[in-house]
Amino acid sequence: MEKIAIIDLGSNSARLVLVNVLDGGYFVVFDELKETVRLGQDLDWDGFIKPQRIAQTIKTLTMFRRLCDANHVDKIFAYATAAVRRAKNQKSFLDEVAMTCGIKIKVLSVEEQAMLVYQGVINSMDIPKGLIMEMGGGSTNLIYYNRRNLIHFETLPFGAVTLTDLFKADISNPQERAQKIEDFIGAQLDKVSWLDSVEPDTAFVGVGGSFRNLGRISRMITKYPLNMTHNYELSTESFDHIYNTIRKLDLDSTMKIKGISSGRADIFPSALAVMKAVIKRFDFRKITISGCGLREGAMFRYAVPTIGERPLSDVLGHSLYTQMKYFDINIGHAEHVYNISIQLFKQLKVLHKMPRAYVRVLKIAALLHDSGMRIKFYNHQLHSQYIILNSNLYGVPHKDIVLASFVAVGHRNMDFPKEELLKYKDIITVEDIEALRKLSVILRIAESFDRSQSKVVTGVNCDVLGDSVIVKTETENGEDCSLEIKDAIGAAADFKSSFGKNLEIL
Repeated sequence: MEKIAIIDLGSNSARLVLVNVLDGGYFVVFDELKETVRLGQDLDWDGFIKPQRIAQTIKTLTMFRRLCDANHVDKIFAYATAAVRRAKNQKSFLDEVAMTCGIKIKVLSVEEQAMLVYQGVINSMDIPKGLIMEMGGGSTNLIYYNRRNLIHFETLPFGAVTLTDLFKADISNPQERAQKIEDFIGAQLDKVSWLDSVEPDTAFVGVGGSFRNLGRISRMITKYPLNMTHNYELSTESFDHIYNTIRKLDLDSTMKIKGISSGRADIFPSALAVMKAVIKRFDFRKITISGCGLREGAMFRYAVPTIGERPLSDVLGHSLYTQMKYFDINIGHAEHVYNISIQLFKQLKVLHKMPRAYVRVLKIAALLHDSGMRIKFYNHQLHSQYIILNSNLYGVPHKDIVLASFVAVGHRNMDFPKEELLKYKDIITVEDIEALRKLSVILRIAESFDRSQSKVVTGVNCDVLGDSVIVKTETENGEDCSLEIKDAIGAAADFKSSFGKNLEIL
């Protein structure tokens, strides 16, 4: 296993992530740090990064280096974006960082930055067509992709920090200032000719700290039951409610809003005004927030070099196998349980009548149902539920993660506590609850058919006859699978309760 560090030196903040690179092209973040450095502040006055900003950045990067050394990091990849890219004193700044901190920083071109952001999003979200808006402190990047191929990108040389500086004369009238920023950005968007080619059904994907803060505020307002940024969706009506509230507030009042980080409160209204200008330009109905961007793009590029040629073909699958590797799951057993589960799902379709969308839920639950064993064997299904709920899986809606967690816990005990289900009443439906009971039985039987973890049961054939379902097991060379049959028949009562049929296994 290799350890790498990614440093993202932006116009507002500096971020460090420490990453374990696992065999097979997988990676897991194990630590991170963030500091506000404001490199882009006052940069437009004369084009120079100010001495106090350089001092703060050196102090921060020295701290980052110390953490890297303490964790015996093998490689450090440091990237700088808009502020350093535009600075007239770029070379002297980079030389001082290299000499003082021992960190060599690569200044990303506009194209390189757009590509890393695109790769971070496209390999972590199952959205085939999108307009990515990466909101930084010194620039705003717009990236359009279709059929998972990058089509166009454009960088507006204005971010939350630079816009706050540019319009600080209007600080006494926050609402008027917000409107001026909207109009200003709207005029900049009119100059980008390819925006007219963005198709109407394109998703709007938000990347960056301001979007993460927006999602956090939205989740607090709605009392969202998951503390999960990546793939969180909010309607543009919800956005308007938040924006129309904040755009009227002075800085002191803005800082009191729960969900806004202290290092972003003064620039957050400017960021929201830019978002509003883009939403108005395209009439988007919702915003999907990505927790992945430039840093994750760099991680993917290092761990899976082939993404430079083409994105991951199975985003969820890669994310699931990352978890299986990390939690040391018996992958052969998990795959076999999943395969048997799918056979049962298909052959019992006449009874359960569940749409194919639930296959994704079954896949997550089947492959991760034993993840809790990394904590403890006893009641491991409860630990598995917790792990799935907090896995932040890529390429899957939050609802499916919640359902999969209950299916995983239900493969040992279908007595779902009502209070647990009620936590997610705004996410899951009555139909979902009925489905997860049936999926839990399917998973329980499938796991029983590999009870010895020797794959002795190679397949199943289900016959629905009258008031019974007869499941015939298939083995190679007539091998003994009595242990598997005995274990599976223990699910008969739950099968009867969920499917309304008696269960017989041959």
